[in-house]
Amino acid sequence: MNKHFKKVLICAGVAVGLCGCSGGMKDTLTLGCSNFSNSLDPSASPNSAWGTARYGIGEGLFRFDDTMNAQPYLCDTYEVNDEKTVWKFHIRDGVKFSNGKELTAAAVVASFEYLYEQERNYKGTNKPSQYLEYTDIAADDATNVVTIVTKQPYADLTKVLSHVNYIILDTESDMALAPVGTGPYKVVNNEVSVSMELERNEHYWNGEVPFEKLNIIYMEDSTIKSFALQAKDVDIVDSITTAHDLKMLRESEDFNVAETVSTRTAFSYINHDGVLGNDTLREAVLLAVDDETIAEVTLGGVYTAGCAVLPLTLDYGYNELIDKTPFNVELAKAKLDEAGIIDTDGDGIRELDGENISIDYISYVMKSLDVVAEAVAANLNDIGIDVKLRVLDSDTHWNMVANREFDLAINSWLTVPVGDPVGFLKNWYGKSDINYSGYQNNEYDILYEALLEEIDIMHQKTLIQRLQQILIDDSATMVNGYYESNLSSNAKIEGVTMPMSESFWITADIKPAEN
Repeated sequence: MNKHFKKVLICAGVAVGLCGCSGGMKDTLTLGCSNFSNSLDPSASPNSAWGTARYGIGEGLFRFDDTMNAQPYLCDTYEVNDEKTVWKFHIRDGVKFSNGKELTAAAVVASFEYLYEQERNYKGTNKPSQYLEYTDIAADDATNVVTIVTKQPYADLTKVLSHVNYIILDTESDMALAPVGTGPYKVVNNEVSVSMELERNEHYWNGEVPFEKLNIIYMEDSTIKSFALQAKDVDIVDSITTAHDLKMLRESEDFNVAETVSTRTAFSYINHDGVLGNDTLREAVLLAVDDETIAEVTLGGVYTAGCAVLPLTLDYGYNELIDKTPFNVELAKAKLDEAGIIDTDGDGIRELDGENISIDYISYVMKSLDVVAEAVAANLNDIGIDVKLRVLDSDTHWNMVANREFDLAINSWLTVPVGDPVGFLKNWYGKSDINYSGYQNNEYDILYEALLEEIDIMHQKTLIQRLQQILIDDSATMVNGYYESNLSSNAKIEGVTMPMSESFWITADIKPAEN
């Protein structure tokens, strides 16, 4: 038995010890997935918000359908003024939090205010203002209406409110370990970074919750997830990224694989205030990375290579863009040589300003980002650049990104989390507090500000295409590829879907199959 297979069996044994044989327990649903964050408080980090939504704990006023259009959820009706700056949302009657408290307009406002207060006071690293800035929010419990006055017009605020940042929680609950929401399940035990136990929300408003219990077991390795699913230690797993495992699950009648069209980009922030602030070095780095081989061979087609921050599946002019840095090792070396960025002492590492070039590269395991980073590091070593790669847990990684403690930092982001890429493109806006790369370009800033004011869809597309080309021309960021997310499940479970928004995984629609 090889070493890798031993590791798989050990992990599967841990799963059995935690939850018993999932395949034989009709009252318990078990999810094996990556640990998005050690906190369930949506303000703590973007990953925290995603986890709390995906685990069936919290819900929002709206939810995306499969065409990324917002549908009413905790809000049942709304109205907006002609200027699209004053929005009134009626909160659905009869909804309760999982602790039995009524969902009131005041509770919704408290949830919003908590999230934004945490951002203002730097108590978390999530930035809800990336997608929504408001000047006033008020509750009228007599009519159960929440009024939001926005800082600027929003073409469709309901799409923004479909984002997982805006799930509604009881702010008097333990926000980090056991937040109370209106979802189908509630937290009863949270062993941080290991597992979590949830129970059926007896107050759930939107139909019967099929399972009495929900167990979540954190596992990062894709092959371990696949083996755990095959061993019936878990019912559902996320992010199978190894090509042979994904192929087997797709072809087997014993399992279902739910996949979504890619709107997700794996990219690396480039710190423009560090060594990679040198334009020639940054361009050479991008020229040296063999995206096609990494996507098609190293990752077996789980990723699709590309040059722009927005995937080619989105209608933002991808085919009109010009790739300034297609893979070309010899050109990368020639540019470095011409700029005098050479190895003068024969140790195999090029020097800049008299010092060896050493790039601090940070990654985390989720969605094979560690594998991508390892391949990138190998490509850069081939042109004489030393890379110190650190694979971290997701919380540590994100904190280092937020504090700009890196030269390269790989991430995986949904690019249209509110139905458009405006918030995502803010990552490179010079005046933004989420511009973690320190990138500055006056034309980009002017066009981005115009985009914020533009509500005509065709004009938006023109601006977005130009913004992408500017980032390409400046070698502003490293695009690693476009990932298609998946959830794999035992065929004896039905109702498992991977929404295009990738937001709400565990729902009351997941139940034992009827056959």
